[in-house]
Amino acid sequence: MDEPITDSESWPARWWHKLDDGRIQCDLCPRDCRLHEGQRGACFVRGRRNDAMVLTTYGRSSGFCIDPIEKKPLNQFLPGSSVFSFGTAGCNLACKFCQNWDISKSRDMDRLMDAASPQEIARTAAEHGCRSVAFTYNDPVIFAEYAMDAADACHALGLKTVAVTAGYIHAGPRREFFAKMDAANVDLKAFTDDFYVKLTGAHRDPVLDTLRYLKHETSVWLEITTLLIPGRNDSDAELDALTKWVMSDLGADVPLHFSAFHPDYKLDDVPPTPPATLTRARNIALANGLHYVYTGNVHDKTGGTTFCPGCGKPVIVRDWYDLLDYRVTPEGTCSHCGAAIAGRYGPYDGCFGPRRIPVQILRHHA
Repeated sequence: MDEPITDSESWPARWWHKLDDGRIQCDLCPRDCRLHEGQRGACFVRGRRNDAMVLTTYGRSSGFCIDPIEKKPLNQFLPGSSVFSFGTAGCNLACKFCQNWDISKSRDMDRLMDAASPQEIARTAAEHGCRSVAFTYNDPVIFAEYAMDAADACHALGLKTVAVTAGYIHAGPRREFFAKMDAANVDLKAFTDDFYVKLTGAHRDPVLDTLRYLKHETSVWLEITTLLIPGRNDSDAELDALTKWVMSDLGADVPLHFSAFHPDYKLDDVPPTPPATLTRARNIALANGLHYVYTGNVHDKTGGTTFCPGCGKPVIVRDWYDLLDYRVTPEGTCSHCGAAIAGRYGPYDGCFGPRRIPVQILRHHA
């Protein structure tokens, strides 16, 4: 927390206040980091300099890439389209199973090789034909000022915005942050606070609050992802409790993705998630009334397909990131029976496919 903050890293940050003991407190997330001069918070990218809070990664990215929107994963938000993706460094959680740990756990600011203004991001995404921009790879909550400015620039060009987040954020900044987002995929890491405390260094209930807020108080399109880790959060009892909560508190139409764990970071001694575990979780969720339940990180055509809750027929058939059949009208209804298919649709322009295209920001000089 004591690595010096340089002038080049000092972008004014929001959501903090001074304490009576001389420290300042970050009010962005429930960690409530309290800092002396020169210290950084647990996320490492927000810190104190010259008696104020600064964001050290504004305008600096770990890289830019064009992905299929389904990779976020968002299966019912502009299906088949391409999304311009980027992140920065750091994270406000400390997940022992982090799949992007080289970015989110990095304290090496030299990893942030690509600099770009919000306007340059929006322009580049538009020039590449993307319909949306995703703040992803690490949690955009910790670079909220940068993401929000980029979202404004995207909306000015008619692009949608996506947040891929763990949802660990206080109510005030949460309201301002998600007001700039059109869609979100929120990681619900598990359904016990014990898991959150021991494996993420955080708590469960603030994430549940974020999920309720997004569903009931915003127009943000919401999907949820739970990474199933063998022996940690994949029991029948926990999956039953989690999916019943989604059904009762959020509703049947919120898509839920169960994805497979691969050994990484500090859980490299845990075996990969068997495909059968994902199928079992999906069946529990469907039995509890959820309409749209998916499996991820495994080859499972059925688990990747969107089915109509009215007639039961497949309306978006997926094989990994390829869309093999598409039967949703631009108005978001099943072309077989006319039932509503929850999501955000519009004209279907074909499938971007499984490509992943690294992009370099090219600056236009007057």
